[in-house]
Amino acid sequence: MSLKVSSVDKNVYKEVSEVIKSGGVAIVPTETVYSFVVDAFNFEAQKALYKIKNRDIKKPLIMMTYDINSVRVFVDISKKALQIAQKFWPGQLTLIFPTREVGQILSGGRKDLGVRIPNNRFMLKLLKEINTPVFTTSVNVSNEKSAKNVDEALKFDDVADIIVDGGQCKFSFESTVIDMIRFPYIIVRKGCLNTHKILKYL
Repeated sequence: MSLKVSSVDKNVYKEVSEVIKSGGVAIVPTETVYSFVVDAFNFEAQKALYKIKNRDIKKPLIMMTYDINSVRVFVDISKKALQIAQKFWPGQLTLIFPTREVGQILSGGRKDLGVRIPNNRFMLKLLKEINTPVFTTSVNVSNEKSAKNVDEALKFDDVADIIVDGGQCKFSFESTVIDMIRFPYIIVRKGCLNTHKILKYL
């Protein structure tokens, strides 16, 4: 059984941070959908997450940090990509960048890495509390619908170490994903951020 806490509890950030830093799996709300979160430096936690989701190990997780400077340690961001990131982060946009050496180590040798800075008060405060990058993925079994409220997230009560109740997600739809590796840039997934808003910057 998971520990259940509210996103408005006074000690929630410390409690969730401690679980993640100790190698646990957390379920937290974002503005898009509920997300599984693990420490990006903990490979056992990553393996546990893939097992929970029945996810193909070849499918990457998404890195989240709280600011662009911390992202640049792990990926190369071109001038054009930086302009887009500065325009739409924090927000419902995941950008795929070429990885630096450290990024490749964390992602199992991948040459690319998806990154997002969420526009969600709870998640941004949590990321600052953890003060290290995390890997995330939507709360679901692979190829099934993502959890958009805490009731749907509670289906994973027996496998997550802690679940944060943040009610209904604001957008209740996954982030838009753009591959920024090479030009022309490719919209990999149409999500809740309107692609028409992005196209004029690509």
